[in-house]
Amino acid sequence: MFTKLKQSAIKSFKSLYKMLPLILGVLLLVSLIPVLIPKSFYIRFFQKNPILDSVIGSIIGSVSAGSPITSYILGGEFLKDGLSLTAVTAFIVAWVTVGIMQLPAEFLGLGKKFAIIRNATSFLFAIIVALITVFLLNVI
Repeated sequence: MFTKLKQSAIKSFKSLYKMLPLILGVLLLVSLIPVLIPKSFYIRFFQKNPILDSVIGSIIGSVSAGSPITSYILGGEFLKDGLSLTAVTAFIVAWVTVGIMQLPAEFLGLGKKFAIIRNATSFLFAIIVALITVFLLNVI
């Protein structure tokens, strides 16, 4: 029993070791995006249309993946700059759940089909969550 566990652990560590350079590269690339792309770049894309803003927010959030803490700070700044709550909500949800930048690592670790389905589903749900959240906040 322990030999199978040991073999599985060794296989897992070898797989992680092979993926480590790709994971580190993705993390470095993702951490550079908030520094390289200013807020003013994002702001010019939004139109004050809830549906269009949620789609645009999801697209920009998908490409600009990062940590949740960073997205909350950016979201607060976007709201201060006049972006709609729908756009900011879609941006934050997509930022955290969709990972265009991490796709190569996901392909390697989880498989191409699963990674594409997961990202597409997360993208659609970012739009839906943004619209429902803002609707419910306006009702309450």
